[in-house]
Amino acid sequence: WNTFYGCSNLTSVTIPEGVTEIGFKAFSGCSNLTSVTIPAGVTKIGERAFQDCANLTSVTIPEGVREIGDHTFTGCKSLQSVTVPAGVKEIGWSAFDGCENLTSVTIPKGVKKIEWSAFSGCTKLTIHAPAGSAAEQYAKKNDIRFETAAE
Repeated sequence: WNTFYGCSNLTSVTIPEGVTEIGFKAFSGCSNLTSVTIPAGVTKIGERAFQDCANLTSVTIPEGVREIGDHTFTGCKSLQSVTVPAGVKEIGWSAFDGCENLTSVTIPKGVKKIEWSAFSGCTKLTIHAPAGSAAEQYAKKNDIRFETAAE
């Protein structure tokens, strides 16, 4: 928990192979963090892991991730696009809340649950997902632009 919390001089991170979970607030408040490389072995990105990393523009979520926790990317104001991998089953509460420059999120059909307020404050967002998916239902319910994507 809080591994690198508030490390404002940290600008990029490559998480080593062998890591399976990014814990609670691991990089929260790392205001100058711009990019993160997460290895394939990670299965969970914990709550508030990257909260308030305001300059984070690039993150690649690997295929092994099954859950994106609550508030994981809250306040990542510079984040522009995210592709959620096929293995993810749930996107947590307020996971991308306040990502005001997030314009594109691709969500696979396998995501069965998108919690309340997951994309709150993402006024430029278009969700790309298969027709009939939980992501389409979420987009319609929350007045978020939606475009049908291939399964």
